[in-house]
Amino acid sequence: MSSPAPATGVPAAATATDRHTRPVRPARSFRSRLFLPLIAVCTAVTAANIYLAAPLLPLIARDFGSTPSAVAWLASVAQFGYAAGLLFFAPLGDRVNRRRLVAVLTLAAAAALVAGAATGGTYALAGAVLVASAATVVPQLLVPLVAERAPAHQRGRHVAAVIAGLFTGIVAARVLGALAGQAFGWRWVFLGAAGLTALLGLATSAALPRETPRLGGPLFAGLTALPGVVRRSPELWRACVRQAGMYGAWSAMWTTLALLLTEEDGYGMTTAAAGLFGLFGLAASVTAPLAGGLVDRFGAAKVVRTAYAGAAVSVPLFWLGGHVMAALCAAAVLVHAALVASHVANQTLALTTTSAPATANTAYVVAGFAGGAVASAVAGTAFTHWGWGGVCAVAGAWLALGWGSTAVRGRAPRRATGA
Repeated sequence: MSSPAPATGVPAAATATDRHTRPVRPARSFRSRLFLPLIAVCTAVTAANIYLAAPLLPLIARDFGSTPSAVAWLASVAQFGYAAGLLFFAPLGDRVNRRRLVAVLTLAAAAALVAGAATGGTYALAGAVLVASAATVVPQLLVPLVAERAPAHQRGRHVAAVIAGLFTGIVAARVLGALAGQAFGWRWVFLGAAGLTALLGLATSAALPRETPRLGGPLFAGLTALPGVVRRSPELWRACVRQAGMYGAWSAMWTTLALLLTEEDGYGMTTAAAGLFGLFGLAASVTAPLAGGLVDRFGAAKVVRTAYAGAAVSVPLFWLGGHVMAALCAAAVLVHAALVASHVANQTLALTTTSAPATANTAYVVAGFAGGAVASAVAGTAFTHWGWGGVCAVAGAWLALGWGSTAVRGRAPRRATGA
């Protein structure tokens, strides 16, 4: 199987004047144009698995004879699982054949989702969610590949296309998961996610180019190399910490939002109606292509600063949204736009600042999801004891920590290397 043309959409075949290659050009051009959208769609489907349980918490609680707040920790389990999977599996992108790795992880995630649908208790479901999330690291194996194949002057835009798919999947999990869960039950949502994961993951695996691993050595050498890679790159360290703060603030809000919307002390919505709230976040996902262009033009640091400012404004809006629906809607759009823009900028920087992009990307995404997982756990406790105001305080604290702990270490370069 020959390697697809570069992810620019321009065929690597012969020129238009070469008659002998003219019959081949349409197939190669079509395949080249299809490659990046396929990766984006696969990213959307697999990333949705991380947040599949969050909008279904009321239904899961009812099925297991519990309360939504008592099972809210399942959302944190999914994020911790994803962070663990990133830590162990994502660095393998520099050392093994990505085609085989994507296929194996896809099948593992699908099997775990099927097992989750068959569970009869909270802890068994938590185990299935943990395994499924750990295997759902396919997007972070594909992003470095896209960054490597993109022209330097369009790298931010190409990375943004995949990130747009990632956040579309995350938000769609809330919308479609809640609607399907209300109509068919949460178990059927898990089964449907398993089928889509297997279909898109295996299709993407088949479309990936054959490649020789860029690094040798022990299989898990990338794991032991993580601390050194981060230590030698101040830009990567800042990207990790700032995204941990941003992602933690977003995660604190988003994973507990279903509780505010569905509980009687909140808005008292049905699970399906609460899921539709995710459309506000989906609208903000269009920020990704814009952010990619801004990174290419103005550099990652300026985009991250702007994103943090937007997230800071969203926190008081979220607090007001505890009683005013219009403020909650505005805050949802703003914090999603801030998260997407920050992620595009920071991940572009992480992918271009070292000679081992898969390892650097692992450090970056693990930091982000670890920050999000801890914030989700703290936010769930805060909601139980102090209500929605406590959740907003957690989000504000994460933003302050993410920015304040990096501001004293100097400024990142104006442009991401190679971008």
